[in-house]
Amino acid sequence: MEDKKNIQKRKDIPEEFKWKLEKMYENDSLWEKDVLHIKNQVKELVKYVGRLGESAENLFNALKLKDEISRKLENVFVYARMRKDEDNTVTKYQAMTDKAQGLAVEVQSSLSFMVPEIISIDEAKIRAFLKEHKDLKIYHFYLEELLRQKEHILSKEEEQILAQMGELAAAPKNIFGMLNNADIKFPTILDENGKEIEVTKGRYIKFLESSDRRVRKDAFKALYSSYEKQKNTIAATLNYSVKKDVFYAKVRKYKSALQASLDEDNIPVSVYDNLIQTVEDHLDAMYRYVKLRKKALGVEKLHMYDLYTPIVKEIDIEIPYEKAKQQVKEGLNPLGEEYIKILEKGFKDGWIDVYENEGKTSGAYSFGTYDSPPYVLLNYQNTVHDLFTLAHEMGHSLHSYYSHKNQPYVYGGYAIFVAEVASTVNEALLMEYLLKNTNDKNMKMYLINHYLEQFRGTVYRQTMFAKFEKIIHEKVENKEALTPETLCEIYVDLNRKYYGPDVVIDDEIKMEWARIPHFYNAFYVYKYATGYSAAISLSQKILKEGEVAVEKYLNFLKGGGSDYPMNLLKGAGVDMTTTKPIHNALKVFENLVDEMEKMIL
Repeated sequence: MEDKKNIQKRKDIPEEFKWKLEKMYENDSLWEKDVLHIKNQVKELVKYVGRLGESAENLFNALKLKDEISRKLENVFVYARMRKDEDNTVTKYQAMTDKAQGLAVEVQSSLSFMVPEIISIDEAKIRAFLKEHKDLKIYHFYLEELLRQKEHILSKEEEQILAQMGELAAAPKNIFGMLNNADIKFPTILDENGKEIEVTKGRYIKFLESSDRRVRKDAFKALYSSYEKQKNTIAATLNYSVKKDVFYAKVRKYKSALQASLDEDNIPVSVYDNLIQTVEDHLDAMYRYVKLRKKALGVEKLHMYDLYTPIVKEIDIEIPYEKAKQQVKEGLNPLGEEYIKILEKGFKDGWIDVYENEGKTSGAYSFGTYDSPPYVLLNYQNTVHDLFTLAHEMGHSLHSYYSHKNQPYVYGGYAIFVAEVASTVNEALLMEYLLKNTNDKNMKMYLINHYLEQFRGTVYRQTMFAKFEKIIHEKVENKEALTPETLCEIYVDLNRKYYGPDVVIDDEIKMEWARIPHFYNAFYVYKYATGYSAAISLSQKILKEGEVAVEKYLNFLKGGGSDYPMNLLKGAGVDMTTTKPIHNALKVFENLVDEMEKMIL
């Protein structure tokens, strides 16, 4: 697909490149029927209020009904959201998404009695129920988790109030999403051939990878000038998102928003702090890489818009989507025949929405429900970056596929802490395959550079984001204001610290915080860095140990949410309670810098 001055409309994209959401609902009227069905099921919950402790049978039936409602609600919400993501300007799907969110709040409110009532039951009684009721045993880990978090669960009435606040709590994220995906407009620039072309979020990385420095600079300035114009609105939106995080942490009796967020996965705060400290202890390797990049590009001053362009300028790689699918398949062969068959199924059966269109949500993700295919949204632009994005998102999707096929609904999802492991294992295996299968020095340099960029973007940059999140949440917890100026100052200081003396910290980069959607999902980004570190260890084990390591890894994928994420990773062979995986990953980065230095000299 060639770049055009104007982005294509969705109706002009061939069906073969669109996901098949009809597998969830053949038409929107069936979606409406499920909405009504959920409303009717919710009414049945009343008969269990105040009666969960009466018998094991009551407890089991109530939990079963809860899962049935939640399972159908997921289908309703995810379908509406993905339809909206196809084109955010379509008011019908905006309305359906709003309706689904409203229904979710209604359901959460109706279910809010359940957890406080369960934890009010004597622990000995719950354990007796588990022994006497065979079917209830499926909820053993779920109930243990509730008992662990007992001190942070409020009364039935308080939980109901919090549930009713759900739509208000989602407001900052939703407002940013509409501004970032539907309302914000970017200027046009001249491409390498002097052709006028519109800057979009989907094309931005491709522009920054351009060998033409003027194109990189123009795209950089065009993007951030657009966010600069919206800085007051976006700063206010982010400020209230952080305030929301702090509010929920306080009412649930956590010491901080950070602790509240990590406790969901039973992760100690020390894991977060150790990540930041370990990465900051290895900033010298990043400074070496930046200096190497400056030398390789032959520039007097290295700017922020020079950080993405390949060092090997004479290689201009275009990877059409069909070729990308084949390379991903070959790269993932070490994971075995079964894994590859599922991957091919995803490629053929309409899991993937491939190309950018007008109004489509930017970036990429894997999404779906327990009952649906694990769908993938892409904005494919034929770059190496997009090749790895395809491998990455299919890693998520196959993790979901294995989890859903091997776990009951209650454990069908997996903790966010391990969410980035499978995706990054795919990227690491693909990279090893590509490096092994090229004898061309320039191509090898290009790939090593891309590998270095993965480390820069996933370990160093996401850790910098994690530090930014920690700082802004602590400021709000200390009653300090998050003004646009404050946010920009913090962000510039962090860039200066993480990239070192050999890069010019351009004024425009102060606005980068304003375009990061993950900041509205607090303390998520650190998991990219920890997940990447775990994935490097696991991918090396798979390549060196073969079937034994593959079997352990696939068991990890099949584990879903049936145990604490730390335990699941230990079963796969990685202990994230230590800093060893992070040190090991950064050692790989240092070795890659060594190798690149020798090739460039």
